[in-house]
Amino acid sequence: MSYLNTTHDVYKEAALTPDVGLCCTTNPIWELPGLKIPKIMQEMNYGCGSTVNARDLTNSPKVLYVGVGGGMELLQFSYFSRQKSGVIGIDVVNEMLEASRKNFEEAEAQNDWFKSEFVDLRYGDALNLPVEDNSIDVAAQNCLFNIFKADDLRKAIEEMYRVLKPHGRLVMSDPTCEQPMNDTLRNDERLRALCLSGSLPIAEYVKALTDVGFGTIEIRARKPYRILDPKHYDTDELIYIESIEVAAIKDPMPKDGPCVFTGKAAIYYGDEDYFDDKKGHVLLKNQPIAICDKTAGAIADLNRDDIFISESTYHYDGGGCC
Repeated sequence: MSYLNTTHDVYKEAALTPDVGLCCTTNPIWELPGLKIPKIMQEMNYGCGSTVNARDLTNSPKVLYVGVGGGMELLQFSYFSRQKSGVIGIDVVNEMLEASRKNFEEAEAQNDWFKSEFVDLRYGDALNLPVEDNSIDVAAQNCLFNIFKADDLRKAIEEMYRVLKPHGRLVMSDPTCEQPMNDTLRNDERLRALCLSGSLPIAEYVKALTDVGFGTIEIRARKPYRILDPKHYDTDELIYIESIEVAAIKDPMPKDGPCVFTGKAAIYYGDEDYFDDKKGHVLLKNQPIAICDKTAGAIADLNRDDIFISESTYHYDGGGCC
């Protein structure tokens, strides 16, 4: 697994010498009352999106974050979980853990509400998490799992599934790519470490999650990320890479397969006050309702002329019918 050694070296270097351009997050920094994020944390924000969502973080949840970076998202999670060891941060790079510890001292100086003891930093591997079974409410990773090749990716997801409580959620941000990449790009260890050549198509990414047992998948955002062009990379065509934000929920797997929300909605516009498919889905007249892709297919098969089903927006923000 030499590619993991390359990844280790890249992020060791990034811990010792912060690299603002290492990852290009398209998200603005969270603006929350009383939250001040030290500049050094922003400079070490090595992610491609955000895994922090207020609706995941009610009732002081126990949070696990794998791949700590400069600690910015751990600080944001701590804002919602103000308890000793409320947030566990795992990293395989000792230098990154040490850099984060120093950053949290700065965060404590800038935020009256924050204490460094809120964050429990642990040395550990995403493939063998030093965390108990069924002990975590919200697990998260940002721009890490796309680095793994297939067998390691499955193991990393299995580990997250193991530590989550029933109905807990795994929140992720990763690059994805719908175009094929040649073997030279796929096997370039540095490009994989830089979160580029490991990017999977969204359907494969989702399947990796449901294969492990996650019964509900929410795709919350899909955004432009990077370009691999023939001038600078070993490719004959322009390759467009996006980033997505996804939540995988440890719900029981439905008998007819997982519920995957990709931003589809149904609108009933018939003569009655509502439409009931007798399978748990009630559509009020002229009221759009989010539906999973499985339900969208089942309703489409009814061939009704009074229900409109939208295309996937790849932006789902709750309130679904499944």
